[in-house]
Amino acid sequence: MTIHFSLRYRSSFGQTLLVSGNFEAMAPGPIRIPLTYLNENFWYASLEIKQPLVSAPVHYWYSLKDIDGLEVTEAETARNIYFPGTKKQDLTLIDTWNGEEVIDNVFLSKPFKEILLTPQSKIPKLKPSTDPTHEFKIKAPLLCPDEWVCISGTGATFKNWDVQQLIPMQQQSEWFSVKLNLSKDKFPLRYKYGVYNIHSKTFEFEIGEDRVLTDAPVKNNTTVLHDGFVWVKRFWKGAGVAIPVFSLRSKKSFGIGEFADIKLLADWAVETGLSLIQLLPISDTTATSSWLDSYPYAAISAFALHPLYIRLENVAGSKYASVIEPLKRKQRQLNNLAAYDYEQVLKFKLAALRELYELKKEALKIDPDYLNFFELNRNWLVPYAAFCYLRDKNSTSDFTKWKTHQVYESDAINKLTAPSQKQYDKIAFFYFVQYHLHLQLNEAVVYAHKKKIIIKGDIPIGIYRYGCDAWMNPELYNMDEQAGAPPDDFAVKGQNWGFPTYNWQKMQEDNFLWWRNRFHQMSNYFDAFRIDHVLGFFRIWSIPSNAVEGVMGRFIPAIPINVNEFTQKGIWFNRDRYCKPFITDSIVTEVFNEESVYVKNKFLDVFDDVYHLKEQYNTQRKVEEHFHLNPAEKEFIKQGLYNLISNVILIKDKENSTSNEDQFHFRIAMDKTASYNQLASETKQQLFDLYIDYFFRRQDVFWKREAMKKLPELKHSTNMLVCGEDLGMVPDCVPDVMRRLGILSLEIQRMPKNPATEFFHPKDAPYLSVVTPSTHDMSTIRGWWQEDRNNTQKFYNYILGHYGIAPFFCEPWINKEIILQHLYSPAMWSIFQVQDILGMSETLRRENPDEERINIPSDPKHYWGYRMHINLEDLVKQKEFNKDLKTKIKESGR
Repeated sequence: MTIHFSLRYRSSFGQTLLVSGNFEAMAPGPIRIPLTYLNENFWYASLEIKQPLVSAPVHYWYSLKDIDGLEVTEAETARNIYFPGTKKQDLTLIDTWNGEEVIDNVFLSKPFKEILLTPQSKIPKLKPSTDPTHEFKIKAPLLCPDEWVCISGTGATFKNWDVQQLIPMQQQSEWFSVKLNLSKDKFPLRYKYGVYNIHSKTFEFEIGEDRVLTDAPVKNNTTVLHDGFVWVKRFWKGAGVAIPVFSLRSKKSFGIGEFADIKLLADWAVETGLSLIQLLPISDTTATSSWLDSYPYAAISAFALHPLYIRLENVAGSKYASVIEPLKRKQRQLNNLAAYDYEQVLKFKLAALRELYELKKEALKIDPDYLNFFELNRNWLVPYAAFCYLRDKNSTSDFTKWKTHQVYESDAINKLTAPSQKQYDKIAFFYFVQYHLHLQLNEAVVYAHKKKIIIKGDIPIGIYRYGCDAWMNPELYNMDEQAGAPPDDFAVKGQNWGFPTYNWQKMQEDNFLWWRNRFHQMSNYFDAFRIDHVLGFFRIWSIPSNAVEGVMGRFIPAIPINVNEFTQKGIWFNRDRYCKPFITDSIVTEVFNEESVYVKNKFLDVFDDVYHLKEQYNTQRKVEEHFHLNPAEKEFIKQGLYNLISNVILIKDKENSTSNEDQFHFRIAMDKTASYNQLASETKQQLFDLYIDYFFRRQDVFWKREAMKKLPELKHSTNMLVCGEDLGMVPDCVPDVMRRLGILSLEIQRMPKNPATEFFHPKDAPYLSVVTPSTHDMSTIRGWWQEDRNNTQKFYNYILGHYGIAPFFCEPWINKEIILQHLYSPAMWSIFQVQDILGMSETLRRENPDEERINIPSDPKHYWGYRMHINLEDLVKQKEFNKDLKTKIKESGR
């Protein structure tokens, strides 16, 4: 028996195609078969089967290798070979390449396939065709419930385009299919798919040219056509609300939002016509047990949930309600606070949970649900619980300072966590907490799904330096580097997140197992997710461990500048002048004013009229340590010293430099340094030209290759809807890669990606995108309106289209106009912070918009304490407001 593969694909010069699958079940030999170019429309391959046929279907797919060696696998996951019984018969497969960039693939992702889209009505069954020669298969994920897919065309079998005799197709999983005997028809045949509406009794042919079947049936051969998607104009648009779990407020919560509150949020979403709830990261961040752990992106485990979000009442149940009863007064006190008290909430919850564990631990040993949870999550749960025990025992999460187990060894941890050990209950307590967190989050998600509301999560780009993941697998991370972001309008000195950067080369050795496990864990609760800082998959902003500010970093990986390039471009190269802090008497005076003399004497040495930082102060970390030990020192002097240290033009690439040739990277924002501005005009221009080439030209293809080594594999590992946070200094290659992989972009009105425009208009958004007026990292609509009158005035006149002077405050009608702009955007999703939605109401909005901001990126020690000022129970009852919002969302086509 021979299987013939014919793939429709218009290739470019140098491209090759391969077909892969579990062919080893049928025949010996390679499981990746190269295809041969047939003509401009088709590639071809064949496979001879010599072993007995297997009963199970064989799954197969195609991949494309570009001339540069990069290989991309198509998005298709449902193409199978079904064999015609024991009868010896060849099989011809005529397939259509299904790239990730095909928009329709989005509607086969988890949120659409399982929750948002309604199943079709029952289709009348055709009388089976006798000895079918062909099977036609097509996908149409966006059909309405009262629509069917039909096929029509030339020839007697297709009824010669007679729309009164359409052939309905049966749905089988993702495919609509029909088997026909075309042995008596004249070839070539022309045909089209279309959509029939059973209520209006109308038929809509797909757009575009006719599909063509050229070859007549061959004896003892069955032809199966996988024709991709029906070409009909169908779009789906939805609206959602974004809020951290900790910000939710209900009458039953314990001073902070809890997983159980998501159910109330889902009720409100139904009332308002919203179909998505977006959350910030919900992983455990308990490193210090202080308010510093409120930062949700510094998880001590990428897999564990945060104990803060547990509802004690649900853990206790009626049997142990007496444990919770004494806490009612404290619960009321904490619930009455405007923001949540991280330390108090955590303290009281953990104390109650420990008491409940002691009461319930024996029952856990025979609870099949608990035992099943434990086994399914053992690989991360046991090390996590051991880590938490050792953190508490040593009073620090910094495992390098522990008395024992500083280095993770699985045998030692298995011994430590054995049930026979005296500390077992202290460790098993964390199993207990994670189990109940899982139950409560899962219950909330199931509830939301029943309401047809999907849940979108958030995957941080980094991991906490002193967390369980770094402890278990330090080789997966560059522990001597710090991840962050280059300077921008929100953080002029850049951002230093403190996370170690990823060792992508090491991660690739096991095909990104850690990431795939992470996505799998996310998929237990989420239907979609946001990749925080997706640019980190192209390159990461890496800051050396001796630096404090993000401005001292550089992109890794990046193609450096060879020392010879300066000479080639006629630039006089002075290593010390470009690579060391440039400090003159005038610069010191300008930075420190009346403190100049003190700074010179205390922190600087002078040689030949040029100052140098003393050894004990020559890095930002050393300066930080000095000021920590000497709190009486003036803060502005510390910042001034930071500025001196960062007053450089080039950063030497120590890793790639050799004894013969040094390599360098430009310091970001070099043109704003005093060092640069004191150079001769000609040198400045020459350096600036090279700087532009370094950041905006030479890296683009290189960074694209880096992303394509990681993102395709990771996206294929999950069926969740993938959204990227692609903000900041975006390389030109990013939009193309995201489009090619079907990853939704993020479009923010006040952060245009086009440098020639001051504001982004939601009407210009691509379809595969999320539009929003604000995120957790910026002020709300109302807060932003009051920050810069000049910006507000331009926005009022040119974006909102109003004449005259802009109102000083963002009145509800202005807030509403901005929301409506986003609702009417062509983007697939419009997602709004709850603060911005409530800003449309004079009675529901918070009085002071400054109290609504969640994070300030320029402050690494910001307290993430924002909490809604209104209970969700009361919000659900706002009938007039909710009805009006629902009407507006529906009118916008969402």
